[in-house]
Amino acid sequence: MENLLYTNHTFEKVSFIDKKVNNKEFEDCIFKNCDFSNSDFSNNTFMDCEFIHCNLSMTLLGNTSLKTVHFKNCKLLGIQFHLCADFLFCVSFDDCTLDYSSFANKKIPKTKFNTCSMKEVTFIGTNLTNSVFESCNLDNAIFNDTQLAGVDFRTAYNYKIDPEFNPMKKAKFSTQGIVGLLDKYDIKIE
Repeated sequence: MENLLYTNHTFEKVSFIDKKVNNKEFEDCIFKNCDFSNSDFSNNTFMDCEFIHCNLSMTLLGNTSLKTVHFKNCKLLGIQFHLCADFLFCVSFDDCTLDYSSFANKKIPKTKFNTCSMKEVTFIGTNLTNSVFESCNLDNAIFNDTQLAGVDFRTAYNYKIDPEFNPMKKAKFSTQGIVGLLDKYDIKIE
């Protein structure tokens, strides 16, 4: 990746494991079957881009701009999204593994998480207003001081959320999911 700007470009089967790719701009680009694991993607800009079947596990995204970026069937283990640039930050995820990632203190209202593994993901101080967790595994995900107004958890599972510390007016839950709201009370519901 020699250029500073890439527009309408498709990257296929690119491997940049343990590499640095900094200060580049990608607009309307598609990344397919690429491996960027353990790489440093700090200070880049991705606008209207799509990642399909990519591995970005443990990739550094410090001050990186993700402006309308869609991830599909991607492995995103341990990504520190909270270090990304806030301006126009907009992401969505389909069939992704986001385990151990962090969205702490991010403003990501209306974000769509569809069929994702989100084990131990951190949402401390995150604004998730009107977001959707469709068939997501939220096992041990951390919600604290998280804005959950209007969030749709109806098909999500394994979550534990304390309503006392997370505003959730008009959030949607399934009957089975109510157990995840009462966990701290150590009661049995049968």
